[in-house]
Amino acid sequence: MTTFGLSMGISPREPTRRVVDLASRAEGAGIDALWMIDSQLVMRDAYMCLATAASSTSSLKLGTGVTNPFTRHATVTANAISTLDELSAGRAMLGVGAGDSALFPIGMKPASIKEMRTWLTQVGGLLAGEQVTFAESHVALTTARRVPIFLSASQPRMIRLAGQYADGVILMGIASPDLIEMQLSQLREGLREAGRQDSDIVVDYWATISIRDDLDEATREVKSWASAQARWLSRWKEVPPSLEKFRAEAQQAAATYDFGQHLSVKAGHADVVSDEFVRLAAIAGDREHCLTRLRDIADLGVDRITLTLLSGGREERLERFHDLIAEFRSRSADSPVAKDVSGV
Repeated sequence: MTTFGLSMGISPREPTRRVVDLASRAEGAGIDALWMIDSQLVMRDAYMCLATAASSTSSLKLGTGVTNPFTRHATVTANAISTLDELSAGRAMLGVGAGDSALFPIGMKPASIKEMRTWLTQVGGLLAGEQVTFAESHVALTTARRVPIFLSASQPRMIRLAGQYADGVILMGIASPDLIEMQLSQLREGLREAGRQDSDIVVDYWATISIRDDLDEATREVKSWASAQARWLSRWKEVPPSLEKFRAEAQQAAATYDFGQHLSVKAGHADVVSDEFVRLAAIAGDREHCLTRLRDIADLGVDRITLTLLSGGREERLERFHDLIAEFRSRSADSPVAKDVSGV
């Protein structure tokens, strides 16, 4: 059965300890995993927040959502996530991507496929307790623990890389079924190239959702997040037919995006994207509409659906998530059971 995760960050305007209440509420809402945004200029430190969340929860899986290969050395990341795994009694996950809001504002570029492959090999080796080479030094991590690595990916080569090397893939972005089908096909290519099976990887799809009876209000809530997706879309060479017509506004989103307001619901750059794009990229509408969209995604073969917890009114949003997840599970009681993701 499809499980549910939560993606969030604690902004500089909030006390770090707020994560204690939010993580506890998430666990009580039937959420399986908590991912903390690792973006040093717009959110509080991900590892500090995850360690704090570990103290107030008992079953919630805890992961970076996502880190990158450059702002921390591979050995630092491996040690940090191993320490979190020990602190949380085996609940840690390591989510990593090429880099975005943590890199662009400081003049750095996202990791290439080659750099990402090297990082996955190095960190995977460190977490397995193996000796790993850096320059001319051979080192091993004395705190090593086998923490699952999830690679965030959206484009073909990175998705195939996830299929070859990662324990899980995070498909982050536009909730268009034809895009997700394309991405899952690319993932299977990577799995086959590495001699792996579909059951060897966990598929975690990330979506942003606003559950409101008023469609216009729901659309406004997720518009800023959708503008971030449009910015990514501007760099994609291959897109399904449903997204082709949004190329122009994607370019506009990329040109006007303000990383200082990254994922803020009040971001000034949000209005460059159309309501039509927002309603395709995100899930916005009444409960029945949201349930249908979630079921459509789950039926594609997704193991976990992670929902973004936007800022403002978070307690209310979590209550809505709780009701939605409970109803989703009630209707899914007779559905085929998906692969076991209890350990990741």
